[in-house]
Amino acid sequence: MSVVMIGVDPHKASHTAVALDDRESALGRVRVRASGMQTEQLLSWAAQWPKRAWAIEGAWGLGYLLAQQLAGAGERVVDVQPKLAARVRLLNTSSVNKNDPNDARSVATVALRSHDLPQVSVEDHAAVLKVWVRRRRDLAQARNRIVNQLHAVLCELVAGGFAGEISAPQAEALLAMIAPTSAAGLARKALGDELVDDLRRLDRQSREVHKRLAGLVAASRTTTTEIFGVGPVVAATVVGNTGDVTRFATADRFAAYTGTAPIEVSSGPQKTFRLSRRGNRQLNHAIHIAAVTQIRNRHTSGRAFYDRKIAEGKSPKMALRALKRRISDTLYNAMIADARRAAREEPGRATGNDSDSSAAGSHP
Repeated sequence: MSVVMIGVDPHKASHTAVALDDRESALGRVRVRASGMQTEQLLSWAAQWPKRAWAIEGAWGLGYLLAQQLAGAGERVVDVQPKLAARVRLLNTSSVNKNDPNDARSVATVALRSHDLPQVSVEDHAAVLKVWVRRRRDLAQARNRIVNQLHAVLCELVAGGFAGEISAPQAEALLAMIAPTSAAGLARKALGDELVDDLRRLDRQSREVHKRLAGLVAASRTTTTEIFGVGPVVAATVVGNTGDVTRFATADRFAAYTGTAPIEVSSGPQKTFRLSRRGNRQLNHAIHIAAVTQIRNRHTSGRAFYDRKIAEGKSPKMALRALKRRISDTLYNAMIADARRAAREEPGRATGNDSDSSAAGSHP
């Protein structure tokens, strides 16, 4: 008996599932309410097909919780990007309306026709790192807003305001020297005091999150921190946003995901490449930090690589991009090695990729 593919169109309030056989003929469909019983209801309905697989549209987005629940129940689950399902629906020669059952059928069709869709696995330490990396990013954004508000208030209290980056102790000392006489001036100073308190709180929370990240990175036993310029925050960002690194068959595919692989825009015999703005921008930013750190330290091999590119006639920006790609390859090799080591230590855990990558080399 062939495997039955069950496509799921997830929504906030409900999920619609359609089962297809290997000839893309519909075998059944069901709609369940998004609740604590959603997984049990779907599994009960799907029990009629012992050999089955699930294809969920946006398994890392709106369908995240359902995908994790099914994977945790031992089901095989693959992720289907919404744009792929939309293309199948668009190219369908019959008249197909846009509704949940048809969307779910398109998702299942994509899964039947594609053999390289990423498989969803139960979350591990990478998901935990991603949670706290996001928390750190949110705190940094909140701090920037508070600092901007504080600068605006100080400009209304002191001629010229405060030049440069300001810290909570500096702002507190400056406000202590101000003695406004008007009601508006007193209100602005009171607001400044509150903003300083908010800034202290955010700084304290950021330090706590940084300590937590450092502990989690150490517990994950990732070897990415052995790369110069990759500290706990950068390592947590890379591992957390990468997730299961074995879903990338080669370092080239990982580089495309990080946005460090150039995009070809050739026409005719002329070969032309341009900077990629695609990929995961958090990953790209983390790699950028590591690259800049290496360039600033002249004793690193990364700086030597950068200097060689400059000597070859590359511009500083082009040399930086080349170094970022080199770091991306090195990170990929380190995470692949970590995944293989974990698979050896935990029998039965598949790495998903046993091929050796030749794109990296030694650590920058």
